[in-house]
Amino acid sequence: MKLEAVDYTAENADKLFVESLHKTGFGVLKNHPIQQSSVLSIYNNWQTFFDSEDKEQYLYDKETQDGFFPTRVSETAKGFKKRDIKEYFHYYPWGKCPPQLKQEIAAYYQAATELAAELLDWVEKHSPPEVAALYSQPLSKMITESQQILLRILHYPPLTGSEEVDAIRAAAHEDINLITILPAANEPGLQVKGTGDDWIDVPSDFGNLIINIGDMLQEASGGYFPSTTHRVVNPDGADMSKSRISLPLFLHPRPDVVLSERHTADSYLKERLRELGVI
Repeated sequence: MKLEAVDYTAENADKLFVESLHKTGFGVLKNHPIQQSSVLSIYNNWQTFFDSEDKEQYLYDKETQDGFFPTRVSETAKGFKKRDIKEYFHYYPWGKCPPQLKQEIAAYYQAATELAAELLDWVEKHSPPEVAALYSQPLSKMITESQQILLRILHYPPLTGSEEVDAIRAAAHEDINLITILPAANEPGLQVKGTGDDWIDVPSDFGNLIINIGDMLQEASGGYFPSTTHRVVNPDGADMSKSRISLPLFLHPRPDVVLSERHTADSYLKERLRELGVI
């Protein structure tokens, strides 16, 4: 498996991008509309937030799942016993957010969601007819007016050497949603599972946009688009002292959207959140 960046401005970008999603579960875009300067500013401003004690004032709400999730309640990936070494903030337009960070993060949320809708149109356009027939409605319409689209600002703190044995920044997992939009992080570490036991580094050139398939699109496409296993590994040597900021946007359909004969978006999400131990 090899992941290569597709030029968003190329005439055949849509075809190449969807081919990559089908073959690997991941697509990487360059020359895309998301402004690199905006992403860098968000990384810097939220690093300040995570370095501050003020973050505890925005502690998460267990019912609504918005706000700050400290390391002490971090997720435990399905099949693992150790919590991930991370803390994060869940941003929804309707949820809590530090006032000084609201305008910038809201603008990014809107821009990334609009791009995601275009990418979902690409996916539907290049789905084989028998796969497209499985979609209960156009893929981009599944997220229209969805209140469930989640922007997670992730902070992987510097490692001290006192972490639990075998704990890593993000254990191997699959995402729950349709697709995830992720600007390259400010530090490397993201890997995707290849064939067998191989792990492949995802290109982390700053400016790249990484898109991966979640379980809901796998479900809706009858498995044609695979929800690929990925992880974030711990750094070595001097890099252990560096924080890592990541900004995944999880494209969740409206709860009523039918994914398959087995699941609506709501039933699927609740099943997975129970498995993760966050509800």
